[in-house]
Amino acid sequence: MPDAEMAALLRAVLDEVCAEIPPWDTTTRGRVGARLSDLVRARQCSVDDLRRAGRDALIRAPTMWR
Repeated sequence: MPDAEMAALLRAVLDEVCAEIPPWDTTTRGRVGARLSDLVRARQCSVDDLRRAGRDALIRAPTMWR
């Protein structure tokens, strides 16, 4: 998938997963976005894999908060 298409896909999944997150909560959106980027860099993944990873990033607090 070309970079522009992947970027559009990642943005769409990020927006879908973070639909309930206020736009000013950039920390949460950033954490979810970073998780999605990590997944894409690590291997080929499906849209469902991205959605699952994004939702997982929403419910898991970063280590420094535990």
